[in-house]
Amino acid sequence: MLNILQLNPNPPSLSPFPLHSTTKTLNSLPNRPQFRLLMASTPQSTSDFLTLRPYQHPPWASKLNPIPSHAFSLGHFPTPIHKWNLPNLPKDTEVWLKFQTSSIGTELRSSRVSNFEYWNQVEIESSFELRVLEPSRARAWHSAGLALLNYTPSLYHEELSEGAEKQSDLTQPGLSEFEHTPGWDGFLIYADENFSLRKRDDLSGMQLSGNKVRKLEFLLADAVAQGADCIITIGGIQSNHCRATAVAAKYLNLDCFLILRTSKALVDKDPGLTGNLLVERLVGAHIDLVSKEEYSRIGSLTLTNLLKEKLIKEGRKPYVIPVGGSNSLGTWGYIEAIREIEQQVQKGTTGRSFDDIVVACGSGGTVAGLSIASWLSELKTKVTAFGVCDDPDYFYDYVQGLLDGLEAGINSRDIVKMENAKGLGYAMSTADELKFVKEVAETTGVILDPVYSGKAAYGMMKDMAQNPAKWENRKILFIHTGGLLGLFDKAEELASSVKGWRRMDIDESIPRIDGTGKMF
Repeated sequence: MLNILQLNPNPPSLSPFPLHSTTKTLNSLPNRPQFRLLMASTPQSTSDFLTLRPYQHPPWASKLNPIPSHAFSLGHFPTPIHKWNLPNLPKDTEVWLKFQTSSIGTELRSSRVSNFEYWNQVEIESSFELRVLEPSRARAWHSAGLALLNYTPSLYHEELSEGAEKQSDLTQPGLSEFEHTPGWDGFLIYADENFSLRKRDDLSGMQLSGNKVRKLEFLLADAVAQGADCIITIGGIQSNHCRATAVAAKYLNLDCFLILRTSKALVDKDPGLTGNLLVERLVGAHIDLVSKEEYSRIGSLTLTNLLKEKLIKEGRKPYVIPVGGSNSLGTWGYIEAIREIEQQVQKGTTGRSFDDIVVACGSGGTVAGLSIASWLSELKTKVTAFGVCDDPDYFYDYVQGLLDGLEAGINSRDIVKMENAKGLGYAMSTADELKFVKEVAETTGVILDPVYSGKAAYGMMKDMAQNPAKWENRKILFIHTGGLLGLFDKAEELASSVKGWRRMDIDESIPRIDGTGKMF
């Protein structure tokens, strides 16, 4: 994210990416002047990030009740879909991915250049190899979903450069993280029948990333409507939901109180700064630790109510979000996701429609939204959910409660197939599961978190190996729900399987040769 300090109270838009502003006091400057901090990011349009907007539900969801009236724009949607080249699939089986972390954008512009399409913003991975060339030399490659960019400098670049047309020698490939790179005014994407976009809900927002963002758009709109000044939620010690909630709450100037479950041996110790915990503590979330035994004995509802009562006595106005953001209101996040998938299928992004949707299930809200929306919409795609905790009967009952809360009038067992993939238990990985996560990353470049999507993908591939006929000639959409930060908590367990470094052998007699230009 690019931070730009502007003393002008009405600064111009300096980036093709949307800008949201906030007023802060800069303590390090004399007299502590007020300033506006403009943060360039890449959400769904150039104007609505962090805005509260009226919600227009899909027509096919009109019989559900209640229907939300408003939602915040917190995520970068739509997230991309792409084909996932997993090895050892059953005959004629295709697996595609829909991710949930910041995609670079979404809006298609109409002009075309030869056999290229010109996009103002394009769904593409945050890091990729690129070359900056003159338009006359433009070409693109797409074997890994890469793109060639037609570079137009932003206003604040002009005094540093006379433009890309004077920089045709800048042809060295390099890695660029576009959420941190200002000034890309246009993109050239090679268009042919083999090009496919990538659909990833691990790409729904930088700090927010993951499936929880979709739920929070509705839950936090309700919190603000009720006049809340702080948010309470609860989860495991490396909860992706708690991290996303902490960041989103801070975006909206709300304090966040987290109740995190950990082991009895660690409950009285500093929880550390690993993965999601680091982000939560950086944004100033208030953290209360409970042991797994206390959590099981008292339950999440009682624990959050205890903290709620305490805060009310202190004069606060708390709003409680349940585990995983999984209640009937949060379910609308993935009802909306099905509308997004439906539109992408209709636009031809994915070729023919999908036979199956596969997703991890940790608290039930994502599965409830996907299954009811797929059943109501034109997709009519079978949903298979791999539970990473509890058992299938528990999730059938929990999802049923969410559906009843929406007056859906359908039995959960009729619209979703629950499978058990918890292995050793929630957030506990077997050696085979971690080996699978490593092999998928090494062979496909897709990073799976070991708690959710890693277990779900492992369960899917295991079932394919045991029952290949069940999956043959099927087109499957796997929902990657994010969770990258949780991977850091498994660093020690993964250490023995991660290789690939050595000390470079450099002879002392080798002379130095300097390159030219500012690239070196």
